[in-house]
Amino acid sequence: MDQNADSLSGTDMAVLDVLRESAGRVVGRDTILRRAGLDHCGNRRCDSAIVSLRRMFGADSIVTVRRRGWMLTDDGVARVTDVFGERPTGRDIL
Repeated sequence: MDQNADSLSGTDMAVLDVLRESAGRVVGRDTILRRAGLDHCGNRRCDSAIVSLRRMFGADSIVTVRRRGWMLTDDGVARVTDVFGERPTGRDIL
């Protein structure tokens, strides 16, 4: 974990938001790109964002599920929460 929150790009943050929304569930590349509003980007951009997030939160914070996608682990959720705080729920946003 060698970066700070300011070093994440907008794309990295969008991918992180999708992973946080789906914490504990596997999310595929196409789903991440679509839900992050990045469907205009290439597949490698998603992969690059995952690399950046792993650098910041630790390699074990995001697991790869072969041929399916990625999943933010419980440990990853705790690390992200330490940096960004709790993720607001729908009721908190209103």
